[in-house]
Amino acid sequence: MKPPASGRPVKALTMRPFSRSLPMQLMRAREAVMRRFRPHLLSRGFSDQQWRIIRALADSGRLEIGTLSAQCQIHPASLSRMLPKLAEDGLITRNSHQNDQRRIVVAITPRGRALFRSVAPESEEIYAAVAREFGAKKLRELYQLLDRLIETLRTGEARTPPVPSRRRR
Repeated sequence: MKPPASGRPVKALTMRPFSRSLPMQLMRAREAVMRRFRPHLLSRGFSDQQWRIIRALADSGRLEIGTLSAQCQIHPASLSRMLPKLAEDGLITRNSHQNDQRRIVVAITPRGRALFRSVAPESEEIYAAVAREFGAKKLRELYQLLDRLIETLRTGEARTPPVPSRRRR
């Protein structure tokens, strides 16, 4: 790294240790949880993302593709590549919105709902095991803390000016 043109010393950048990076801690926590669920999903032929789609639609019945993307935290382009397989398997349908043909509505089919009902009991057993190991009270508190963090950061987005991106050379 070259010294700055001004010739003045550069103040050392101090950051928290990588192990205490909030995004990384959240990713590690997600992966620890998914290590419990992933074998169960894979044994049924589902990826994490495919199951999130089925799970979201099981709760709502039908969603516009943009809403489904946001709820499942799947990029719209990736979601668009996954939906044909789920439709081919008879688990979902994709139709144009009745008032706007440009909008797509995704719905769970009876076959998709039956599959969801067959998978749900084992998923609930995994949730129960996590609650026993971690503690049901601590798990409830964790949900509350995460909800508050999400809401705080979402609310703060409106007040926080965007940071200009710096391109690497």
